[in-house]
Amino acid sequence: MKKHTVRVRRSDEEFPRHEELAWKLAELAADPVPVDEDVAAMVVNRVLDNAAVSAASLLRAPVVSARAQALAHPPSRGGRGATVVGTREAVSVEWAAWANGVAVRELDFHDTFLAAEYSHPGDNVPALVAVAQHAGCDGAALLRGVVTAYEVQVDLVRAISLHAHKIDHVAHLGPSVAAGLGAMLALPVGTTYQAIGQALHTTTATRQSRKGAISTWKAHAPAFAGKVAVEAVDRALRGQTSPAPVYEGEDGVIAWLLDGPGAVYEVPLPEAGEPRRAVLDTYTKEHSAEYQAQAVIDLARRLHREHPELRDPANVASIVLHTSHHTHVVTGSGSGDPQKYDPTASRETLDHSVPYVFAVALQDGAWHHERSYAPQRAARPDTVALWRRVSTVEDPEWTARYHETDPARKAFGARVVATLSDGSTLVDEIAVADAHPLGARPFGREDYLAKLRTLAAGVLDDAEVQRFAALAQRLPELDAAGVRELGVVAPPGHLETVPLPPGLF
Repeated sequence: MKKHTVRVRRSDEEFPRHEELAWKLAELAADPVPVDEDVAAMVVNRVLDNAAVSAASLLRAPVVSARAQALAHPPSRGGRGATVVGTREAVSVEWAAWANGVAVRELDFHDTFLAAEYSHPGDNVPALVAVAQHAGCDGAALLRGVVTAYEVQVDLVRAISLHAHKIDHVAHLGPSVAAGLGAMLALPVGTTYQAIGQALHTTTATRQSRKGAISTWKAHAPAFAGKVAVEAVDRALRGQTSPAPVYEGEDGVIAWLLDGPGAVYEVPLPEAGEPRRAVLDTYTKEHSAEYQAQAVIDLARRLHREHPELRDPANVASIVLHTSHHTHVVTGSGSGDPQKYDPTASRETLDHSVPYVFAVALQDGAWHHERSYAPQRAARPDTVALWRRVSTVEDPEWTARYHETDPARKAFGARVVATLSDGSTLVDEIAVADAHPLGARPFGREDYLAKLRTLAAGVLDDAEVQRFAALAQRLPELDAAGVRELGVVAPPGHLETVPLPPGLF
């Protein structure tokens, strides 16, 4: 890996285009590097993971709405279109990217990478699959695109913080999808460069979508970035240009949205010919909750077994989770969001409330993507009482481990200090989630397949689960016809149980 220095440039400063970060990303996309076998295997895991969470979300309101919008847009003249998840119906490619992206993101239950910024790199995949189906790409081309998109997003996330300036993390997703599409379609560097610039320029938005009373837009934001990136590639192919230098310009993203005119970033990117392996640094979720809650849920499950007295709020004076800055201020009591303690809050809000997640997992000894968020579960009086005894504080050691670059030291956990009603205390901690590569039970292929079967139960027929799983595991060898089948299909009548909402289209 080579670190590229990125800083703001004056308009009158000589700054060659080939030194721009967007150009470097486009060069990365154009470099025909073979895909390592373990990287290909992890991409298959990510495709299985996305299918699992999509299946479980097919009847949820944001997914139904996005599907209704997509189905109103038939395939364009430029290709065959792409299928909408849950159906065999083809629609215009950018709308397939939209609908399928919402389905992947709705439950907040797929992969993650955390460093200077936060990300869900699996959000790249729906747009890439949609374009591959539309353009007739084979599995090898799709694989190159996904590997490239992961590399770009992870490398940006390593170096450039968006949340510190209240910019939503999907501002790294637009450029990564554009770069992945450039690699998959074997586009010239200049074309991908223009698409990256447009995708970044049009996908910067504030983090209010993840603050306070979190709305359904949380599921739509990454899908919007993917849709916009597809449209940016289309415009770039037609010869249209983008704001430049989009990162480094004196009126650009860094100068006015991020660290300002004096900012300097060191962005690590692979050298020419160097394998793209960033996907191996990402990790999935065993539980349907924000990633900082993964280890906390596992810690709560352990305390449920070993200290059952903690389940009853009558026995508990307080529970304090000592954790990282991010967990404290984004998902903990340091956020100042009263909604994080509100029993009537939305699922999206409860998903981002570590106090709620810890209290429920402590009482139940388990976590479920639907039951744990049910309104009656959130409103249970003993749960509310326990929940409001749980708070978070930032611990500098956990913050340092959160930002650690050494994978063996990097951690997203917490230390719990429980003070009981009799004045005694109980202390326990966990560094990483059980499913993390360094956790107690790291996820492997069989775990991804089991997650697919579990989340598809009652939604997809067993034969459909087996068909998709077999197809996805042959991704690198698929021909274009196989890629067009790369989507799960609900049984007849299932989707119709929830009517499509009317809209403008």
